[in-house]
Amino acid sequence: MKLAVIGSGYVGLVAGAGFSDFGNHVTCVDIDPSRIERLRRGEIPFHEPGLSELVQRNARQGRLVFTTDTAEAVRDAEVVFLAVGTPSRPDGSADLSYLFEAARQVGRSLTGFTVVVTKSTVPVGTGDAVRDAIGQVTSQRFTVASNPEFLKEGDAINDFLKPARVILGSDDPQAIDILRRLYTGFLRTSDRIQVMDLRSAELTKYAANAMLATRISFMNELAALADKVGADIEKVRKGIGSDPRIGAKFLFPGVGFGGSCFPKDLRALHDMGKANDVRLGIIECAIEANTRSKQAFAARMIERLGGSLAGKRIAIWGLAFKPETDDIREAPALDVIGQLRSKGAAIVGYDPIAGDNVRALLGNSISLVDDPYGAADGADAIVLITEWHQLRQPDFARLRKAVRTPLLFDGRNVWDPVAARRAGFEYIGIGRPSGG
Repeated sequence: MKLAVIGSGYVGLVAGAGFSDFGNHVTCVDIDPSRIERLRRGEIPFHEPGLSELVQRNARQGRLVFTTDTAEAVRDAEVVFLAVGTPSRPDGSADLSYLFEAARQVGRSLTGFTVVVTKSTVPVGTGDAVRDAIGQVTSQRFTVASNPEFLKEGDAINDFLKPARVILGSDDPQAIDILRRLYTGFLRTSDRIQVMDLRSAELTKYAANAMLATRISFMNELAALADKVGADIEKVRKGIGSDPRIGAKFLFPGVGFGGSCFPKDLRALHDMGKANDVRLGIIECAIEANTRSKQAFAARMIERLGGSLAGKRIAIWGLAFKPETDDIREAPALDVIGQLRSKGAAIVGYDPIAGDNVRALLGNSISLVDDPYGAADGADAIVLITEWHQLRQPDFARLRKAVRTPLLFDGRNVWDPVAARRAGFEYIGIGRPSGG
């Protein structure tokens, strides 16, 4: 099939590369000429494991091409995916201006019947508005569908090529037939396609992210309680996670969640509730709990270090919002760094991938090093915020020789408290008793 993907950011590039790997001819569009030139050279503008190889292989074989020309990409395409950004406005609502501009450009470029699919995360009712926007600029036959993405940064290729489910939102049988045919190669072992109306598909995306984010916030609130009553949240987590009605995923307490999806989507869902006079109280609480988690973690560090951090050197391990990505959007590390610096601390950070993005954002306000043990040299505390694999089992004996003050703050509960204390460290986790 001939496909066009409008937007060559995270979602668009993964989708374009994934569809092309199944033999489709895909043209990815972006308004940024420098990004298109980089992609033509095989350079990926962000870190995602396996994506570079996937892009280069399909581009080399002529199935994946890049352009700034929407008309060229859309001409004769059976399916056009809209995968442009929908960032938050100051009030939390989704900014759809890029999406509607892309829709109008697609409409002006249509040459025959085309399925226009919203891949971006959009508020309920956006598909209807996209249909109206396109209809105002073309006389060609088209239909609009929703196919929300469910990609985890750091494992997006696997999620796309082996999806747990494919949501197709449309009332048009022809659109569903075309999209089913497109996904046939992905679903040979079982049919995981779920067909629903357009608005239900749009809401499904928000509901999924809201549920996962709420589980995280719930556990972070329980961890705060565990700290007060002397319980071990790790034992609680395992106890409730073994219940098949609950399951073990997304029950890990920590500093809080960040990234490009959960915070933005919760704010947009909350805004949708207000716009429709429905109070989404659980969503409100999840947002507030996440903010408190980041603040409380830094406050605990500041209290333990004596209030004023002037002259203190703090090593931050992990700066990306999660492992296996260089994405620092709303990363908890940035909140923690800001609070520590406000008390006079000198910050030395380490991240295997995200350092350049942090440097571009924060400049010389913190030091960045290429080695975690180098960050720990002379430190008054070592703080784990992003649990990269290479940071999960440090050499505590080596660290003890490097630090000035033997103090560890484990923001993800992945370090062994017994091993840390045996090496001479004071270990402070999330919701764990002093001896746990």
